[in-house]
Amino acid sequence: MKMTELFRAQLDQEADRTRRALERVPEGHDDWKPHDKSMPFGRLAMLVARMPSWLALIINRDELDLNPPGGSNIDQRPLRNSRELVQAMDEGVTQARDALAKTTDEQLMKPWRLLVAGRVVSEQPRHVAVRDTFTHLAHHRGQLTVYLRLNDVPVPAIYGPSADDQRFA
Repeated sequence: MKMTELFRAQLDQEADRTRRALERVPEGHDDWKPHDKSMPFGRLAMLVARMPSWLALIINRDELDLNPPGGSNIDQRPLRNSRELVQAMDEGVTQARDALAKTTDEQLMKPWRLLVAGRVVSEQPRHVAVRDTFTHLAHHRGQLTVYLRLNDVPVPAIYGPSADDQRFA
């Protein structure tokens, strides 16, 4: 089986899991955070929603600078409610699926670089960056479910049942 096929299957599974969490993000809690050092709820939800779009960036660009001269060229529009969060995630999933459909395993073996203000902070094969994006998404989605719990919002089943959702995901 090709890497592109494996990644498409994983993307579809992670999208369903992520959608269940994003659908439950309450309005009016964008600035809430569990600790002074924590990310605000709205920023975390937006990060989780937009993370699938990173896959297309990794596949279609040789590098990404998180702080380029002149400012970011990545969509930073705020997402104000669960509908907008899910819509942004769905758009990112579509972009990722399209990029995976048009690429090859050979392309995924080529190097990809992450920069901050022109300085390389990571350089690795694209397939490693794609894999790491899935684990990064799982990490932040896990944080998001903790935020849901701390705001008395029922936590969805993700990889298995939660105290609020007994189905196997």
